[in-house]
Amino acid sequence: MRKILCCCVAMLSLLSPALSRAGEALLEISAPGGPAKSYDLQALQAFAPVEFSTTTIWTEGAHVFTGVPLTVLLADAGITEGEVKAVALNDYAVTISLDDLEDEVPIVAYFVDGKPFPVREKGPLWIVYPYDASPAYRSETAYSRSVWQLTRLVAD
Repeated sequence: MRKILCCCVAMLSLLSPALSRAGEALLEISAPGGPAKSYDLQALQAFAPVEFSTTTIWTEGAHVFTGVPLTVLLADAGITEGEVKAVALNDYAVTISLDDLEDEVPIVAYFVDGKPFPVREKGPLWIVYPYDASPAYRSETAYSRSVWQLTRLVAD
């Protein structure tokens, strides 16, 4: 019984950011030869936010996404060239060349429609492009790089 209770508590903490402990790391970024850098929600919100409204192929209707440009986070962790592997909670991973990134696109979204979003709704972090802004963002490449439940970025 105790084992089941512990498992349920662990699952609930994954499903709702409100149940997560304050200051809990949401994202870890590691560069070669250096220690990993962790970011909680407060650390992510300390960066100048980028916000846009867009539809996605995974959700109903348009939503407002708020987050930090991926390039800004990587630069903060000391990664300015090469490739980075974006890894999701379920270990889905995709490699992204920094040469393919724009200054403010994509973002690592931490809010959808002004609120944190739980794991069951693709959160608490999601790499998002403004899909409606350009056909280039409605491509198989952009879709494959739109990692939801993002937990780690690892530079090669």
